[in-house]
Amino acid sequence: MSSTPIRILIADDHDVYRDGLKLLIGKHQDMVVVGEAENGEKLISLARQLTPDVILTDLRMPIIDGTRAIRAIHEFNKDIRIIIISSFDREDMIVNALEAGAIGYIVKNAQKGEIEDAVLTVFSYTPYYCRSTSQRLVKLISNSSFNPYKNKKTPLFSERERQIIQLICQEKTSKEIGLLIFTSDRTVEKDRRTILEKMNVRTSAGVALFAVKNGLYFIKE
Repeated sequence: MSSTPIRILIADDHDVYRDGLKLLIGKHQDMVVVGEAENGEKLISLARQLTPDVILTDLRMPIIDGTRAIRAIHEFNKDIRIIIISSFDREDMIVNALEAGAIGYIVKNAQKGEIEDAVLTVFSYTPYYCRSTSQRLVKLISNSSFNPYKNKKTPLFSERERQIIQLICQEKTSKEIGLLIFTSDRTVEKDRRTILEKMNVRTSAGVALFAVKNGLYFIKE
């Protein structure tokens, strides 16, 4: 990590949630909040003025919604990494925002440490998908035009790794995978870590989306 903190701009129309984010981020020595916006119009203005490293933004905001703001920001500065903060009630909105230029998303009631993990991940231009991603959302994203892997070379996977990838995409646990391929769950966990490293993803949802976008897994209708 650089000695310079990651500069973060947050946007949400609820003061209490913004305050909570600022408090959370303020505890992390590698991150600093440089601005906050309560609507999409102000978000666009501050993004242009402050040029933050990472933006954390809600999608439901007044004046200009989050998706339109993301699209506008992406048009004038593609280096700003944008994370969607979603209440997860409108999955189509998440897909539209990813297509507009966001490279990650988390739910508002994310698990402990997930917001920091998401920021650190997208800072290195690596997509981040919430750990609680539903299979339906994976399918929606996989069928969308959003593809952060299109210019990256697909790594080589062993036959067993491909088998594990298939089972991860089917939402199998390490214990279930171990039983299916006749090995210990500890060995599966080791292989899983290798797969995540090769794909440069952080969650099972990331594995599934990488696999679909690179032809390693096909979601059944």
